[in-house]
Amino acid sequence: MTDVLGWRAKFGVLGPSTNTIVQPEFDDLRVPGVTNHYSRIVIENANAVSDETFIAGTMLISDNTLDAVRGVLTCSPDYLVMGMSAVTFYDGAEGARKWRENIERESGLRLSIGSESCAAAMKTYGGIKRIVVISPYFPAANREVMRFFADYGYQTVRDVCLRCPSWTAIAEVPGETLRQIVADLDGDDVDAFVQVGTNLCMLELAAELERKMQKPIIAINAATYWHALRQFGIKDQLQGFGKLLEEH
Repeated sequence: MTDVLGWRAKFGVLGPSTNTIVQPEFDDLRVPGVTNHYSRIVIENANAVSDETFIAGTMLISDNTLDAVRGVLTCSPDYLVMGMSAVTFYDGAEGARKWRENIERESGLRLSIGSESCAAAMKTYGGIKRIVVISPYFPAANREVMRFFADYGYQTVRDVCLRCPSWTAIAEVPGETLRQIVADLDGDDVDAFVQVGTNLCMLELAAELERKMQKPIIAINAATYWHALRQFGIKDQLQGFGKLLEEH
């Protein structure tokens, strides 16, 4: 017997309780027969005013993730998708692998995480060596992001950290701000843009800018959901959310 709506797959989505962007964006990316089941990593809407408080806040999210895993396991999901990205970049490629494997070991399920999904997306596009990173983070976290991508052979030529003052403030960054950042940081030395921070709303804007600029603009929520679908063996192509989902 299979789930009536999730007859192909039930995805357990793990995201901070303060995150208001992952759930609607992931639902926009659903394909027939796949359902998303959101499990909240319960945290307070902490204020991030420095490198230290930002990193401490993300580590609290990491520490509370297994409780959310245990909650979503009660609906018998087939696959897990991580809807929070910062901690998945920490300590480079090896740190990301260890973090993912810990969740997989505890849950007994495979997991897609944002860091590895973005790396897989860039490999799939091909021809990418030099990137721009856009994040809502503080500089210490951006350094971890750049270190992770360097482990995969990608050079970050420029980066922006928006220093959002709280978790919910990330979702309040307007699209026009992000559009201007992309315009300001583009150049002949940039092969692709990568947006990290799952509560930063950039799914549709990235697709629009990619069509206009004719270079990869990778939104982390698109990359992570694409990775989950493909790792689970679902090859459906989606229109309107960038070449990654349309062609790969």
